[in-house]
Amino acid sequence: MRRKQTQVQQLIVMLLGTFLLAFSYYHINFQNNLSEGGFMGLALLGKYAFNLSPSVTILLLDIPVFFIALFVKGRRFLYNAILASTAFSVFYELCERFSPIVLDLSHHMLAAAILSGLATGFSAGIVLRFGGATGGEDILSLFISKHTGLSVGSIFILIDATVLLISLFFLPFAEVMYTLLAVGIAGKVITWTFEYGKDSNKDVPAAVHVA
Repeated sequence: MRRKQTQVQQLIVMLLGTFLLAFSYYHINFQNNLSEGGFMGLALLGKYAFNLSPSVTILLLDIPVFFIALFVKGRRFLYNAILASTAFSVFYELCERFSPIVLDLSHHMLAAAILSGLATGFSAGIVLRFGGATGGEDILSLFISKHTGLSVGSIFILIDATVLLISLFFLPFAEVMYTLLAVGIAGKVITWTFEYGKDSNKDVPAAVHVA
């Protein structure tokens, strides 16, 4: 019974982190024209370069990673990842359709980038810490971190920065640079949130190890 309560609490916190992440992406990144890194950034590049639907591209990128997660991390982790990913999409859609909040920082892009990095980094770190993932990029970062010794946040920075540098061919320079700053801050915050209080000899928290 106690274990079930703990799992429910972990699920609630994970979903809260997912909501905060969706809220931050819409109200800070989207509303202030910060671009995207990671799989979403690749999906946007596919749209710009080849006119591919971002939803199709994201699916094609996510499915192989989720499939690998099933065999490497087990069903429990996969279920959490699918739940968090689905919840993120639902929360983002709800924010886009119904939220009356407008955070217009278009004349203060440095503040927007810093706020984005802090908010999205903390939110993503919470989701990962409590056994979820909001997409294939999150899972990929966990895998690479485990086998290289690099922090999860550092992997996020490397993946996002690579995609954003490629985006320079398609997006405004200032937009990409501010997003790179946001990504750098988010990567550090993800690492702090994910690893805080954790045994340094373990690569991932117990919630993520559950299969």
